[in-house]
Amino acid sequence: MDKKELRRAIREQKRAMTEEEIVQRSAKLGQLFAASEAYKNAKTIYGYLPYNQEVRTVPMLEQALRDGKHVAVPKVYGDEMKFISLTDLTQVEKGYAGIPEPIADGPVADDETALVLMPGLAFDPQGHRIGYGGGFYDKFLAAEPNHPTLALCYEFQMLPHLETEEFDIPVDAVLWA
Repeated sequence: MDKKELRRAIREQKRAMTEEEIVQRSAKLGQLFAASEAYKNAKTIYGYLPYNQEVRTVPMLEQALRDGKHVAVPKVYGDEMKFISLTDLTQVEKGYAGIPEPIADGPVADDETALVLMPGLAFDPQGHRIGYGGGFYDKFLAAEPNHPTLALCYEFQMLPHLETEEFDIPVDAVLWA
């Protein structure tokens, strides 16, 4: 199955999920995330705001703020993505491709050790991922390679092996539920 077909198949499975399933699995992932060494060691979380049936990350990011961590989420400028610091996760609006983004253009987060939460459609145990096709995270991590990375996904998004390309940057860890 090529990337295009795989993306289509995973999107179909995500669309078949009920909101209740999404919330329940997201809550379980939130527990796994909060218990992870990556989370415990992070001073800053570069998260993302969920779109469609993605893992509901807002409660996780709110907990990070309560835990005294800095939180930033992506905003797209043309073909570049920057992480914008947020202390209020309601200060967002639809941005690139209808994905929620911060309303403000700053402050731009600047923590080379921030834990980056990686969205995606499919992952494998080696940390390979298939994203949505924009390449924003691969470009960001190519420019800032020292960030620890972690992906959150649903069980059906974990596959035994993914074919990747040379510019695809694997994640350090994947949590699924």
